[in-house]
Amino acid sequence: MRSAETHFNHTAETRNPIRGTMTPPHARNLIDGQWRDGHAIGTSVDPATGETLGTYADGGAVTARAAIDAARRAFDETDWSRDRHLRAGVLFALADALAARRDELVHLLSRENGKTLANAGMEVDGTIPKLRYNAALALTDLGRAAEVVPGSYSTVLPQPLGVAAVIVPWNSPIILSVRSFAPALAAGCTVAMKMPAQTGLVNGLLYEILAETVPAGVINAFTESGNEGAPLLVTDEHTDVVSYTGSTAVGAAIMAAAAPRLKPLSLELGGKTPMIVFDDADLDAVVPVLVAGITTFAGQFCMAGSRILAQRGIADRLRDRLVQALTEVRVGPGTDPASTMGSMIDRAQAERVDRIVEEASAYAKVLVRGGLVNPDGLDGLVRPALLEVEDVSSAAVQDEIFGPVATFELFDDEDDAVRRANATRYGLAASVWSRDVDRPLRVARRIDAGTVWTNDWAVTFDQMEEGGFKHSGLGRLNGHRAIEEFQEVKHLVHRIG
Repeated sequence: MRSAETHFNHTAETRNPIRGTMTPPHARNLIDGQWRDGHAIGTSVDPATGETLGTYADGGAVTARAAIDAARRAFDETDWSRDRHLRAGVLFALADALAARRDELVHLLSRENGKTLANAGMEVDGTIPKLRYNAALALTDLGRAAEVVPGSYSTVLPQPLGVAAVIVPWNSPIILSVRSFAPALAAGCTVAMKMPAQTGLVNGLLYEILAETVPAGVINAFTESGNEGAPLLVTDEHTDVVSYTGSTAVGAAIMAAAAPRLKPLSLELGGKTPMIVFDDADLDAVVPVLVAGITTFAGQFCMAGSRILAQRGIADRLRDRLVQALTEVRVGPGTDPASTMGSMIDRAQAERVDRIVEEASAYAKVLVRGGLVNPDGLDGLVRPALLEVEDVSSAAVQDEIFGPVATFELFDDEDDAVRRANATRYGLAASVWSRDVDRPLRVARRIDAGTVWTNDWAVTFDQMEEGGFKHSGLGRLNGHRAIEEFQEVKHLVHRIG
């Protein structure tokens, strides 16, 4: 570990409000412990205002090649893969470094990503213990041994796969990068990581913290706006495992590209979370959580509560309360304490969501229209929408919208609720609301989803696995299974004499 010069270029004459420096920051890429520029310079923009925040080095195939080669050398030529105490110490140090710069990360994430300060704080605060959990895994993942028959000993040893290629989405770049690279590092892998251009400055601040805590070459990270570097991470012969979080369509393309080399994959993909509300549910508890499920991260969340399934006996009351609550959501810049929902990532995404709601009006009853806050503006501010839909095959039910839009669907009984909940190709998460003791577990066992909450939503634990069924992905992150995604298992047999 070492100290590193800052990779943000500054002068001493003008003050920048983001980082307390003078000129707008310029974020560079971290390759083999050195700061690298890309083939172009990109501009970072506050999606809520259109204000330029700074610039970033835009990487591509050349930068990806350098990242892979550096990670390969670090894996093959250093003790990283064999020294679990080193790995644990680095992960603990990284957690401490993130904690020390927590407020800086939160503020920059809110400005560049559009999240409210509360949502940005939730992301950063969830990241720090994840690093510490994986540090502990590095020390405790020891394999097993036994004298299977007299005089014959067997040992099963976990072994790191090699270089892990990590591809990170823009909706929660800090926690979703760590969720992949922390278990990879704990397992003994080295990392080549591509991060999204929409959060170029946030990425750069994370790279700065990595440079201060992680040995050179162990993790190599670059920001890319195009699509040349990421495919190389997937297909190159010198990467050994791929961890991707993002859309199902891209996940399928990654799976196809990795197939010729039979490369192991960890894919957390799209979701269409049904929030199932039975007649006996406590609406005072239900409504605020359903609203959060629609509006957290402006709906740009794989586990967003995008489908409200209401039993008929409670549907009228729930509908009325949701309409009122969603209408009262205050949309604005994430850094404004008065905002209860921040911006989408950019204007194009906001306009896309607005078009989806408009098109859905042909087959759905529009309960809350939502729409662009500034129809003639350039910002990503869009109000939440609620659509009542009967046909489960409709696009609003079947497609991941990835914005603050939810469907309102009615069901009759448990069988009908389960049928509707399982009616999409997704199976990432679901939520069941009931005061009955037995019903939630009975229903949860029948729902095809990787996580099912009872009277709650979006609760995850570092110690417990997270991932999807069906088109929501392959493999698991969090829990002990996460480190196993980056390992092979070797069986050693030794007979005495």
